[in-house]
Amino acid sequence: MNQDSINNVLEDNEEYRDHISTVDAQGKRIWLYPKKPSGRFYNMRTWVSVAFLAVFILMPFIKVDGEQFLLFNVLERKFILFGLVFTPQDFHLFVLAMLTFIVFIILFTVVFGRLFCGWVCPQTVFMEMIFRKIEYWIEGDAGEQRKLALSPWTPAKIRKKVLKHGIIYGLALLFTNFFLAYIIGMDEVLKIIREPIDQHWGGFAAMLIFSAAFYSVFAVLREQVCTTICPYGRLQSVLLVKDSIVVAYDHVRGEPRTKLKKEKIDQRPAEYRDPVEQIKSAVGVAPSELQNPMPYAQRPASRAGDCIDCNLCVAVCPTGIDIRNGTQLECTNCTACIDACDSIMQKVNRPLGLIRYDSMTGIESGRRKIFTTRVYAYTGVLLALLALDVFLIARRGIVETIILRSPGQLYQQKDDTHLTNLYTYVLINKSNQELPAQLKITTPGANIQYVGKEPASIPKGEKIEGAFFVELPENELHGRKTPIVIEVISNGKKVDEVKTNFMGINGPLPKMEK
Repeated sequence: MNQDSINNVLEDNEEYRDHISTVDAQGKRIWLYPKKPSGRFYNMRTWVSVAFLAVFILMPFIKVDGEQFLLFNVLERKFILFGLVFTPQDFHLFVLAMLTFIVFIILFTVVFGRLFCGWVCPQTVFMEMIFRKIEYWIEGDAGEQRKLALSPWTPAKIRKKVLKHGIIYGLALLFTNFFLAYIIGMDEVLKIIREPIDQHWGGFAAMLIFSAAFYSVFAVLREQVCTTICPYGRLQSVLLVKDSIVVAYDHVRGEPRTKLKKEKIDQRPAEYRDPVEQIKSAVGVAPSELQNPMPYAQRPASRAGDCIDCNLCVAVCPTGIDIRNGTQLECTNCTACIDACDSIMQKVNRPLGLIRYDSMTGIESGRRKIFTTRVYAYTGVLLALLALDVFLIARRGIVETIILRSPGQLYQQKDDTHLTNLYTYVLINKSNQELPAQLKITTPGANIQYVGKEPASIPKGEKIEGAFFVELPENELHGRKTPIVIEVISNGKKVDEVKTNFMGINGPLPKMEK
């Protein structure tokens, strides 16, 4: 069987793409009980998850100039990113940042597939590294969990189920408070917790609703979030290319699959056995091939693949797929199948990496090509957007000023030589501290007269509004519209500048023609 033949077999056997592994032919949910994974990748993912949880829990307590380091307060339209306060007036920066993030996601997926999903996605971290471990601790491994689910409701089963779901809901309530801290702020969350419930009915109800939703995601929906709900999983189908690095099964080396025949394995005591000869007698492989596997196209037709069809890669998969079928939407690149396969390869004395991080190009040709034309194009767009983001944020002032002429009025004649226009102003403080502020007009001969109280300071993250008249001598007018410049001064420095027009003419109004 040559390379073309194996590809034809793989292409013809794609019935698995017509359904998902968690739904049966009648449309009913198939509950998954993945076997507990172990191995070097699982250990690394555990440490990455510990770091992720540490950042997730500690971040709401970090403040810069009295403001939370990260805040996404949709209710009050207040966003703080890395200590920078963004107001509704910065909506264009938010849109640009979202575009930049989308391009980054596209580039990252084209190169590394769903690496994010398997390592730092909150759904994966909470499900696989917290709630799944609780299940293993209380109910045992996959076989014990399946047996418990099918058994009648005995006191022991009730005790285990109540304990498991009680811990899951308790953790859901805890994590919900931290998620809310990123929306309404940790100070507000602590206030809701400490003060009587009747003072915060809305906040308390929000906590209960969010915690119930959080619990249902990890106790009921589970892998369905990744396989059917998450939009990023759907994007994968249009973003992945043959050069993308994903968790992949080496079908060139692994096919055709052959079960190990125990009767052919040398039964002599371990000190007399030759492990290479054992494998040779079981599957008919030369010892040189085990050390230096030859390309599939050069192997003899009778050559058996390295996959012994143990199905352990399927047993550990948290979404229930068979990675040997190829890249699938349900695969989150969690690496559980890599660890499982490597453990079997060690036991049968075959090279590791039958399932590994690789691209389809790398598997078929042995050469990886990460930096393709598409990657260079996405990288160029991403760098351009990042440069624009940095430029606009660097030029973003700490005060946003809006000055408008009052509608419906032309001008007023103050005396024989001066005219006035009425304006309204809004001063928005984008900084993390209170700012003194005053308006100063730079046009020669012009003067500002406030209607009511003169602005003195702007509270942090808030705005002040008011009105004022601009008085201008007639001899300074230039036609019907005269440009004027108004500066905002804070602590002796100009922090913003607004250009507008003064309406008026020098002399009496011209008569209208009949």
